[in-house]
This record gives sequence, structure tokens and C-alpha cells, in this order.
Amino acid sequence: MSRVAMIFTGGTISMLPDAAAGGLVPALDGAALVAGTPGLAGIAALEPIDWGRVPASSLSLEQVLEIARLARAALARPEIDGAVVVQGTDVMDETAFAFDLLLDGPKPLVVTGAMRAAGAPDADGPANLRAAVRVAAAAELRGQGALVVMAGRILPAADVLKTHTTALDAFQAPNVGPLGAVDETGVRVDRRGPGRRTLPTIPDRAAEPIPVLMAHIGSDGALLRLARQAGARGFVVAATGSGNTHPDLLAAAAEAMAAGLPVVLASRCPAGAVTPAYAFPGGGAEWLRAGALSAGTLSPPKARLALALGLGAGADAPALRALLAAD
Repeated sequence: MSRVAMIFTGGTISMLPDAAAGGLVPALDGAALVAGTPGLAGIAALEPIDWGRVPASSLSLEQVLEIARLARAALARPEIDGAVVVQGTDVMDETAFAFDLLLDGPKPLVVTGAMRAAGAPDADGPANLRAAVRVAAAAELRGQGALVVMAGRILPAADVLKTHTTALDAFQAPNVGPLGAVDETGVRVDRRGPGRRTLPTIPDRAAEPIPVLMAHIGSDGALLRLARQAGARGFVVAATGSGNTHPDLLAAAAEAMAAGLPVVLASRCPAGAVTPAYAFPGGGAEWLRAGALSAGTLSPPKARLALALGLGAGADAPALRALLAAD
């Protein structure tokens, strides 16, 4: 039987209603979640690791690095076939991508959780846990890096996106689609994932702060200049369309780049890539000519992770460019 390490970090899957608090709060540890998931032990031999009960929205990059080190240590053991990280869904698309960057081995690392709290009549946690363990134990998914498994979909970390606040099928891969599906009968793999981005090591710490600046009607370079004065280590600009902004935002970014600070150009659109199609002042072509790094199809939060972790690992400009745009 396959052996799978399960790292429990908290999230909605571990929460129960609390009358005094007026809503859901962390309550269940890993042992309780395993005990409340019928059939789990029949899929693989499990090695539970209780890291904590932290809402995903409260996670820091330091904690993400700590979880990645736990996963790397587990996956390095020859008797472990794969690993599952159980967490909240709020930043699941970000943490999965971080694990994809930080863990370069062939064994599957699966991230899962729940959109409904434990004890809810329509709780999806048990089905997601069974599905995640099946995928983590699946030999056909070796070499695919980190994956998100939610609502029966197998989704690549680089493209996965939470698209709805509460829907059971909130997680999608808007650019490439799911790699396959999983249910109680087994795992089906339809395609291989996109090219992986990996760092040579897990850094001691990430480079912070790196703000994400959202372009919108009337946005200029004022916020970027203020963030630079406050000590930002770099910037991600969530541009409109395929990479277009107000020209003053580009001017502020050019000032930062001239001072040696990296700037990444991403799109605020949920799908599609940054392109050099537009050459008007503030257009994507002007940003790239000015030296901005293209995020390709990465979402702005994922581009921030790549920049923060890449800088933390000592990546130079060419390495950062390759890390960001390896679509």
C-alpha cells in the first residue's frame, strides 16, 4: 500500500460554529479530521503531521516556508510516495504555487481543503481528503509538482485560481484547464501540466515587502512612490488588459527600476498573458521595453510569490525572468 504524509494546517475544513464568536472558528486537529473521513485509511497508509490550525488568510510567507520544509523532509523519505497539505482555501492558489516553486522532486504534493465547514450538511472536506490522498499516491502524477485537488478536479499549481467565494467548485485552471479528475473509483489523468518553475533551494526567508499595485481608472504612480519610500524590495503591477496602465505609473516604476528594484508586470484579468501588443504611453510594450519582468499568465499574487521567493533564494535578473515567464 502507498504511504502518504498529511500535513494539517487548519482552514475551513477544520472549523466549527462558535456561538460566542458569532461564526466559524478553528476547532479540529488532524487526528479528528482523519477520524471523520470514512474510507481514508483504505486508500493509503497515512502519516499525519499536525502543524497547526491557522486560517489561510492569516498565513505569512515565513509560515509557508516552514510548511514547505516539513513537506520536503517527508517527501525525501524513500517510503513516502506523496504528500498532502490540508489548509484553508483563501490563499490555496498561492500556497500551492509556492510549494511548486520550492519542492523540485518528482513525488506529488497535493493541496486540499474544504469550502464547507466540518459538520455542515453539505461538508465537502471528507471527499476532498480522500481525493487528495488518491492523487498523492498516484504514480501517474509523479513529476507534476504541486497540485490542487478540490471538487474532484486535479489542477496545476501555476494556473489554479479561486474564482468564487463560496461555491463548491470554486477552484479552476482558467488558462490550461484541469489535468484530470478523481473520484471514489480512482484517478484519471487527461493531460500533463505546464512547464514547472522551481528554485534551487528553499530560502531562509522571502524578500519582503513586495506590494501588489492594482491599476484602475485614474491610478498613477503615487502609491508606488510611497511604497518605495517605505522600503519596498520590489513591485508587482496588476495592469489592465494585457499589460497596460496610466503612463505615470510606468514612470514611477521606471524610477524604481533605475534604482535597482525589480518590477513585475502582471494582468489583473483572471486569464491570459501579459503581451507587448500596445505601444502607447503606459502600454505593455513600453513596460517591457523599460525593463519590467513579464509575469506571463501568472496572477499578480503568484507573481509576487515568485519575486519574493526568487529574491530570497538569491536569483539574479535572468533567473527571475525565467522563473516568472516559464509558461
